[in-house]
Amino acid sequence: MSLQVGEVIGVHGTRVTIKIFDDSNKETIFFGGQKHKGVSVREHVSVQRGFREIICIVEGEYLDEQKTEIENGKVSYIRKVESKPIGYIEDGEFHRGIKFLPMIKDAVHLLAESNVQKIYSAKNDPSFTIGKLLKEETAIALPWEHIFNSHVGIFGNTGSGKSNTLAKLFTLLFEQKIDGILGKSNFVIFDFNGEYTNQQITGHEHKSVRKLNTRAPEDKIGLSDSEFWDLETLSILFNATQNTQRPFLNRVLAGRLRFIDIEDSLARYIQSTFRRAFSEKPARGEVLSLLRRMAEFLGHEPLVDFLNKIEFNNSNGQLKTIVDGEHVYFDTDAARYAAHLEPLVNSIDTSAFDAFDELVVRTNLMLVRDLIFGTVQFEHIQPLLKRMDSAISGLRNILEVTSEDTELKLVTVVSLRRCNQEMKKVVPLLIAKHFYNHQKNRVTSPPQQTMHLVIDEAHNILSQQSVREREIWKDYRLELFEEIIKEGRKFGVFLTLASQRPADISPTIVSQVHNFFLHRLVNERDLFLLENTISSLDALSRSQIPNLAKGCCVVTGTAFDLPMLIQVERLPKSLQPDSADVPLKTLWD
Repeated sequence: MSLQVGEVIGVHGTRVTIKIFDDSNKETIFFGGQKHKGVSVREHVSVQRGFREIICIVEGEYLDEQKTEIENGKVSYIRKVESKPIGYIEDGEFHRGIKFLPMIKDAVHLLAESNVQKIYSAKNDPSFTIGKLLKEETAIALPWEHIFNSHVGIFGNTGSGKSNTLAKLFTLLFEQKIDGILGKSNFVIFDFNGEYTNQQITGHEHKSVRKLNTRAPEDKIGLSDSEFWDLETLSILFNATQNTQRPFLNRVLAGRLRFIDIEDSLARYIQSTFRRAFSEKPARGEVLSLLRRMAEFLGHEPLVDFLNKIEFNNSNGQLKTIVDGEHVYFDTDAARYAAHLEPLVNSIDTSAFDAFDELVVRTNLMLVRDLIFGTVQFEHIQPLLKRMDSAISGLRNILEVTSEDTELKLVTVVSLRRCNQEMKKVVPLLIAKHFYNHQKNRVTSPPQQTMHLVIDEAHNILSQQSVREREIWKDYRLELFEEIIKEGRKFGVFLTLASQRPADISPTIVSQVHNFFLHRLVNERDLFLLENTISSLDALSRSQIPNLAKGCCVVTGTAFDLPMLIQVERLPKSLQPDSADVPLKTLWD
């Protein structure tokens, strides 16, 4: 038995008008030993229709001043509420959707809090609870199995509580399910601000933290040989142009692959290139500059000194120097090269070269050969070499090329706090590409293992507004993540995105997100995007987003029957992300 609070007086399509009795506007009503909330906006009421209860949510209320009632000589206005059916309860179970509509004169009852739980979380694991319904203050269990096998978006302005929601979701998951997850799933968190490098999410026994620093070596991310010596990887790292520099890198890679099984192939390549450069006529000044640059890079002082003494004669295209007071001209007579330069070149030791050393040397050697044969314009390739020079010192500090596969812990946090802006865009792209391709190659159908990529401050790498990079590489980066979010589910790859500005993220990516935790957002572009992207976001929930309190969020998506307004519980201080506001009163007192 439940308390009747009114009756249906109008049905206009899916909008139901209810006449409310006088005593139903109290905040809390106890009836039959159960607690009920009074009738107000976002509260639930039950309309009895035969053996079913049609559940409606209140969207607004007003006084009908045109219609009054007189009781005991006193005039009272009629209170009306506008509501919308959201489902029905039949045989004790809630069913979402409008299958039945009320009729005029149907009795309207308050809904007990126990039935509110039945609407939102009856089928869910009761222990997986991150907070309570804002108005009912009823703990609501979330369907974790449907959240973590989907793409998730956590959006909200700075200070709205989105970082706490992100951390709460994964902290609770690992607290409750870690024994079942180990060995079957991996989680990689891209942390742009260093918020998850301590005890957040899970303890260090299950977490690896990689603090990347482009200014000084700290931790490094491993790339396999095959991944590093890859055309797409090198093109991404050094922003190679499509029509000239990318084909040039392709020739570098093809040449390396052709002779990779020959012992000391790089040293032989250096020797044959020097010999050809000093035995061809006419010579080229750019070739001499490249060889000097390479000798300096190798740190070979005797070779540097000798090359600095060589001059290029523009008029006859000859290279010459003075040895023991005599002029020495390098031309097709290879004997002069053999007498003066070959011993120095042959003494170059490449045994200690890492992948970056080898790359620099091979690109310079390839350009020397292309210039000798006249197959390339120097000014087209020179910018690529300059970008390599400026980028490699930073790359050495954060990347390690290895022949061994890196064993992952359950959670890997990649902290990009101390990386420069360019690497903040490149590194997540490389890592995401690595794990996505690895996952595609290893899983069966259906996948028995999953990979979860968590991108905090996702607008940093998924923005369409960036003007710092070439358009082609921005498109490439977005296309990779668009492919992951569109096709990754088939291979067990799932994205979790957190951002202050969802409107800056590619609309294709946002449109493929399945479940949303929406904190306070005030920008109209953000609200417009969500309104046109999330089919399950009703007008009432949307209107409340700009005014949500800290930690409060609208939860909606494919995992939820209905949108919910939840106050997320705050994590203990030691587990909160390092994103707290600056306590100026304490700081300045």
